[in-house]
Amino acid sequence: MLGYALRRVLSAIPVAFIAITVCFFILRLAPGGPFDGDRALPAITLDNIRAHYNLDQPLWNQYLIYLGRLVTGDFGPSMVYSDFSVGEMLAIGLPFTLMLGVSAFLVATTVGLIAGSLAALYQNRLPDFALVALVMVGLVIPNFLMGLFLQLIFGVYLDWVPAGGYTPGNYLQLVLPITVLALPHTARITRLMRGSMIEVLGTNYIRTARSKGLGARLTVARHALKPALIPVVSYLGPGLSYLLTGSLVVEQIFALPGIGKYFISAALNRDYGLVLGTTILYLFVILALNLLVDVIYAWLDPRVRYR
Repeated sequence: MLGYALRRVLSAIPVAFIAITVCFFILRLAPGGPFDGDRALPAITLDNIRAHYNLDQPLWNQYLIYLGRLVTGDFGPSMVYSDFSVGEMLAIGLPFTLMLGVSAFLVATTVGLIAGSLAALYQNRLPDFALVALVMVGLVIPNFLMGLFLQLIFGVYLDWVPAGGYTPGNYLQLVLPITVLALPHTARITRLMRGSMIEVLGTNYIRTARSKGLGARLTVARHALKPALIPVVSYLGPGLSYLLTGSLVVEQIFALPGIGKYFISAALNRDYGLVLGTTILYLFVILALNLLVDVIYAWLDPRVRYR
């Protein structure tokens, strides 16, 4: 197991290198730049600014300089927020973004597993149809539209929870953002769990357990749950990465202090350093989660062997 994990880590290095290279050159080769504002700067001022950020160097040299900084853990300076480096800004916004994404992930996973299992146990009956229809609402409506709808209904008209903003310690302000993030992933997990559980419940060893008089609850808990989780686990790693990246838009809608406000502002202002830093951060999160999912496979299914 340790050897397999090590090989996966080593195989992720060229993937990360290629992704960083592609992102770097796409940003630099696209028309426009961080200092092409509406008000033109004097030529000498623009030259000094470009020299400060190494933008006067050949593109290949800029790339090598960035890689050298990245190896030491330095994401470089921000070209819009001059008082902060990219690393400092990520350190400010990342804890909140992680808290929001992980909270939505836990809610979506818990509700999805329960709803999917119940739908499978009541296959083609009213609870099955009701649960599937309910969770599908979150899948077909985009995040930004669902966020505005929930803000209007529960934050403005009913005034049950705050419609936006965040004050440390006021967790009611997180109810709507977490709900918006969790809804589509709850639907996906429910569908995966339902289909997998139906397939497992139809296998021979489950029928044998039932024929021996084992109750439905014990049959599901002891024999059906772990093998039914395998397709779900394959989704959980990418699912959490989607939640973290999807939180960027939700943070803007609900005016939350995460990475979202920095990333969107950087994208609009062509802040090379901040856009690259955020992209690389999410890249490493995705690679780590995919590795974790592969390792969990061995625990869920003893038939899996890593050679």
